[in-house]
Amino acid sequence: MEQLFIGIDSGTQGTKVIVFSRKDRKIISEASASHKLLEDDKGKREQDPSWWIEACISAMQEALGKNNINPKNVCAIGVSGQQHGMVALDKDGNVIRPAKLWCDTATTVQAERLTNALGGFDNVHKLIGNAIAVGFTASKVLWLKENEPENYARIDKILLPHDYINYWLTGVKKAEFGDASGTAYFDIYNRKWSKEILNSIDNSGKLENCLPDLISSVEPVGIVKKELLEKFNFSDNVYVSSGGGDNMIAAIGTGNVSPGIVTASLGTSGTIYCFSDKPVVDSHGELAAFCSSDGNWLPLVCTMNVTVSTELTRALLGLDIKTLDEQISRAPAGSNGLILLPYFNGERTPALPNARATLYGLTSTNYQTHNVCRAAMEGATFGLKYGLEVLERKGIKASELRLVGGGAKSKIWRQIVADIFDCSVVCPITQEAGALGAALQAIWCYINEQGENISLKEITDENV
Repeated sequence: MEQLFIGIDSGTQGTKVIVFSRKDRKIISEASASHKLLEDDKGKREQDPSWWIEACISAMQEALGKNNINPKNVCAIGVSGQQHGMVALDKDGNVIRPAKLWCDTATTVQAERLTNALGGFDNVHKLIGNAIAVGFTASKVLWLKENEPENYARIDKILLPHDYINYWLTGVKKAEFGDASGTAYFDIYNRKWSKEILNSIDNSGKLENCLPDLISSVEPVGIVKKELLEKFNFSDNVYVSSGGGDNMIAAIGTGNVSPGIVTASLGTSGTIYCFSDKPVVDSHGELAAFCSSDGNWLPLVCTMNVTVSTELTRALLGLDIKTLDEQISRAPAGSNGLILLPYFNGERTPALPNARATLYGLTSTNYQTHNVCRAAMEGATFGLKYGLEVLERKGIKASELRLVGGGAKSKIWRQIVADIFDCSVVCPITQEAGALGAALQAIWCYINEQGENISLKEITDENV
């Protein structure tokens, strides 16, 4: 029987589903569906989790309906999800309110108050290895307790977005170490929920009882429940792997599961992260000390302005993407002295939330379209290079950079990254790193459940 594996990548903007053939070692079908967003000018960024499920159903049905796929051959499913979101469920497993997302900043006051109540940044770092960033889940829980006490009182379980999709698939509420480490109430040193942080949010003991049991990355959450087996025409015993947060699963999808490889994403914002076999904690707080979804750790740095810089410049000058790249190719390295600090959205790394973008070094001879375009791309790349320097400060050296995200499609941008980072840059053939990583983790889980001991690196070496 042909063995097929499904990878689901549920992000902020939409859900991507791929069907991966183990025999052919490639994606044989894919589909996607978009999500809506609830937002306001006070920092609210929320989504109804039912939208994720609707998108999963739509994309899964479309993907399975292509290329003569036999759903009976599906062996396991893996899920990648946007990190840090708060899904509050009542005792019947129903969603209490829309999920607050990673990009919700309405909880800034709660993040600051929690940090101060716990003795400040240094003490929080000693407890969990991370800061209580406004985007992380902890401040969202406190916000709910303070602003919607009637909803907080109804909570029976709090899940992260990918955990909720796993719950929909299996009926089982569990969490894994990688995504859990982005909550700011998880101890990355000892891989457990932090009682100190939880008690600081609610000292009644309720909150600790609202968190799911933790499992390791290779373990299955469970089996796809009967009604969904029938809905998608699956055979019995389709496993659902632990899944993980989007960055953790994208690491798997880029084969970043061993020392020396660094993954960088050129998206609206940028991330740069790598494998580690031990916790990597930064006393300056510029690095997120996450666990990985392969049983190790994933030190990660995030910058807020990458394709933001090039897209705003492109829109201002009325250029299409091809013309933008042509203009950049005309300018020399250094943009003839023009420098763009790309802090259009403030900046997370370095921590300059109130910073603004600045274009300087202008002269009567260098103020030209091609120099401005290149300065926008170089500025964004140097911002991400700062992230690599944060990793290097912790003893991590990149021998190879694996580049993903929309910006990675640009040949000139790939070359600029290679020049500025001074290392080999490669792009995975499959840019759907999240969905592919989810499918590969599902293979890893399935094979080990069949009694065959195989490492994740063996699987990524074979398939990425």
